[in-house]
Amino acid sequence: MNITTRIILVNTSLPANIGSTARAMKTMGLADLVLVAPKLFPHADATALASGASDLLANARVVDTLEEAIADCQLVFGASARNRTINLPQVDARTAGRAAQAQGAAGAKVAFVFGREDRGLSNEELQLCHSHVFIPTDSEYGVLNVAAAVQVLSYETRMAHVEADAEPVSHTHPEVVSEVPVTLVPWDEELVSGEDMAQFYEHCERALVAVGFLDRDNPRQIMTRLRRLYGRTRLDRPEYNLLRGFYKRVLELADSLDGRPEGRPRRGA
Repeated sequence: MNITTRIILVNTSLPANIGSTARAMKTMGLADLVLVAPKLFPHADATALASGASDLLANARVVDTLEEAIADCQLVFGASARNRTINLPQVDARTAGRAAQAQGAAGAKVAFVFGREDRGLSNEELQLCHSHVFIPTDSEYGVLNVAAAVQVLSYETRMAHVEADAEPVSHTHPEVVSEVPVTLVPWDEELVSGEDMAQFYEHCERALVAVGFLDRDNPRQIMTRLRRLYGRTRLDRPEYNLLRGFYKRVLELADSLDGRPEGRPRRGA
């Protein structure tokens, strides 16, 4: 069974949680671990808690930012138990596991992102994700540590693979398409990566500033809402190229109307 789903830990404080995460992953057949700016790693506590999963620690990739960790991903779930000012589409752990299986089988790179032990993921980090995944815990006490949350989502992902392997492909969870509030592209077009989308949002913001639609001193959550909109859509390559061409033309026209040489930076752009 080939489970390619990535687990990403952001700014983990306790190395023991990294080791426990590796162990939780390995018991479910996951092996792709990325650590974003961990406080202490490598560390003896991580190795001790990993037990027989020290190979995952040895192969773990350490990066400085979440953007780097998801640069090659086409579907990213941010794990969070808290409601936010602007909510992302929300799915439970079981639905997310099925989506990870279905999209992985279609060739997409899928990641689950887990935040800090004391405060989880920031709003800015959640906005880099396509959807918010939650674990429906008991209402009176819903506290899970990072490794426990990883265990639950790794289990749901594995069970989705087990079920898919046991059923004909054409009958594997057709309900996933309607349950997951992100578009599952039904044609053979490449979905763009996180790295591409980071460049896209920068280009979009410059165009909106250039035409006076966005004031960087008073952004009014415009880019936040656009990130949510485009993240929910999940652009394929032709759609991405179309919109990049549109924003390029917007910038060219804005420059020509201002009497500026094409390509010259404008104030605030």
